[in-house]
Amino acid sequence: MAERKYNHNQSHVNIWRPCDPWKRSGLEAMRSSKTLLLALPFLIMLTFLLRHRPSDRFTDATPFFNNLTTPPLLEVDVLQHVDIAEDKLLGGLLADGFDGQSCLSRYQSILYRKALPYKPSPYLVSKLRKYEDLHKRCGPNTPSYNKAVEQLKSGSNVVGTTDCKYVVWVWYSGLGNRILTLASVFLYALLTERVLLVDRGNDMASLFCEPFPERSWFLPMNFPIAKMFNSFDQKSAESYGNLLKNNMIKASMGSLPSYVYLHLAHDYDDHDKLFFCDDDQALLKRFTWLVVKTDNYFVPSLFLMPSFEDELKKLFPNKETIFHHLGRYLFHPSNHVWGIVTRYYKAYLARADERIGIQVRIFDKGPGPYQYVKDQISACTIGEKLLPEVDTRRLAVNPSKNPKVKAVLMTSLVYGYYENMKNIYWEHPTVTGDIIGVHQPSHEEQQRSEKPLHNMKALAEMYLLSLTDVLVTSAWSTFGYVAQGLGGLKPWILYKSENQTSPNPPCQRAMSMEPCFHAPPFYDCKAKEGIDTGKVVPHVRHCEDISWGLKVVDRYTE
Repeated sequence: MAERKYNHNQSHVNIWRPCDPWKRSGLEAMRSSKTLLLALPFLIMLTFLLRHRPSDRFTDATPFFNNLTTPPLLEVDVLQHVDIAEDKLLGGLLADGFDGQSCLSRYQSILYRKALPYKPSPYLVSKLRKYEDLHKRCGPNTPSYNKAVEQLKSGSNVVGTTDCKYVVWVWYSGLGNRILTLASVFLYALLTERVLLVDRGNDMASLFCEPFPERSWFLPMNFPIAKMFNSFDQKSAESYGNLLKNNMIKASMGSLPSYVYLHLAHDYDDHDKLFFCDDDQALLKRFTWLVVKTDNYFVPSLFLMPSFEDELKKLFPNKETIFHHLGRYLFHPSNHVWGIVTRYYKAYLARADERIGIQVRIFDKGPGPYQYVKDQISACTIGEKLLPEVDTRRLAVNPSKNPKVKAVLMTSLVYGYYENMKNIYWEHPTVTGDIIGVHQPSHEEQQRSEKPLHNMKALAEMYLLSLTDVLVTSAWSTFGYVAQGLGGLKPWILYKSENQTSPNPPCQRAMSMEPCFHAPPFYDCKAKEGIDTGKVVPHVRHCEDISWGLKVVDRYTE
C-alpha cells in the first residue's frame, strides 16, 4: 500500500491505519457490524440520489424539473470504469510507438466508446504498415521527395526517373467534406501505391494530429506549385479533363507534363469523370505528381473499377467499414480539440445510461428554427422509440422504480431545435419515468468554414456525436456522415423536407454506415455510354437521402 503523506505542522492529525479484524474484541466487532447494518440503507439511497440527482447550476434562469440540462457538480472520470488493458491500437489499425502525450486522442479514444464489432482485416493492417514504410522513405524532405520536387520544377515528367509517386490533397470546402475527401484520397493512395501529402490550409495542423510515424503528412510550405492551389478549378488548363479535351496528353507520349490536376469537385465535367475509368488510370499511373481538389466522398466509384476490385475486397471484407476504419486511422483530434471533447463528455454525457445524438442541418434559406423541422424530429425520435413520449395531462410525477437517464446531444447551427426539445422534457414527465437531459454544445448561427475556432468546435461535435449509442442525422449532411462513420453507427436519417412541410415518414434507418457520394458519374467506361451506376454491383447502391448519390453497402435487400 502506498505511504500516505501528512502535514506535520497541523496540531491535530487523524492518521488512518489499517487494522487486523481478527485482533478486535468481540464487542468491537459486534458494534461495527451493527453500525454497518444501520448505515447500509442510507448508503444505498445516497448512492442512487447522487447518481440521478439534478444539478443545482443552470445555464439559464428557468426552473428545472425532470431533465439534466447542465453538468453535474462532480466531474466524472470515465476512465475509472474502463479496463485500461483494452486494445488501444484498435485491432492493429494504429501503429504503436507514438508519444501518447503529444496526441492524447490517439490511444484514449477507445476509452470513451463502447466496444465495436468491426475489426480491420489483417490485410488492411498489413497494407497500412507497408504504407507507413513508404511514407517514411518518400515523405517530405527525404532524398526521394527532393528528387521528385526537382522533376516537378523542370516542367516535364520523365517516367522512371523517380522511385516515389505522390498524390496531393488540396484544402477545400467545409470540414465535413474535407474529412471525407481526405479519406477518399488516402484510399486511392493505398490502391495506387502513392504517398499522400496534405495541403494544411489554415487549420488542418491545429485540428488533427499527425497519423503517420516519423514523417509528416503535410506538404512543405515551399512546395513549388502551392500558390496555384486556390486558383485550380474546372476550367484550369492543368486539369486532367482539359488536357484530354485539348489532346495535350496521350498514352503514346514519351514525355508528359510534370503534374496533372484532378478536378473531382461537384462541378466536374464528363472528361474529368474519366478518372474513374481503368484506361485513364493506366495513363495517370505514369505521372509522378497528382494534385486533387474535391468535395466528394468518391469511394463508391472506386468499387466500380475492375482494376481495384480484388484489392478492395481484401482490404474491406465488410464493405461498409471503409470510412470507419480509415477515419479512425487518419483523424485523431489535436490535444486542444480532444480537451473540448472529453470535458464536455464527462460533464454532460458520462453518467447517462444511454446517449442519443441528433444532428440537425437545414439547407432551406433563412436561419430557422422551423416548426416543421421540430415536428419532424419529434415524429422520428418518438415514432422510432428512440425517446419516450411525454404525458401532457399529468401534473405530478410518479417516479419509476428504475428510471433510466438518457442524455440527448443535439448539434445545430441554431439554438431553437434544442430549446424546443429541452422544453418538452422539462415541462412534462415521460410516460416511462425515464429522465431526459438535452444538451447542445454550441450554436454558431452560420457555417464559418474559414474560421479555425469554428472548425475546432465542429470537429469536437462530430466526435461527440460519434460517441453516442443511437444517432439521428440530417439528409445531405457530411457532418452527420463523419459522425456515423467514426462511431460505427447506422443512423436514422431525417429526410430533406419539400415545400417546408414535415416529410412522412420523417426518417429512415440507414442501410449502411458509409457516407454518400453526392455527385457520382453515370458512365460505362467499356461501352462508353451512360449507365445507372447504382445497379452495376450489389454492394454499390443509391443513397437513402440523395436518390442519385451512391454509397457502399455490405448486404443489400430490395
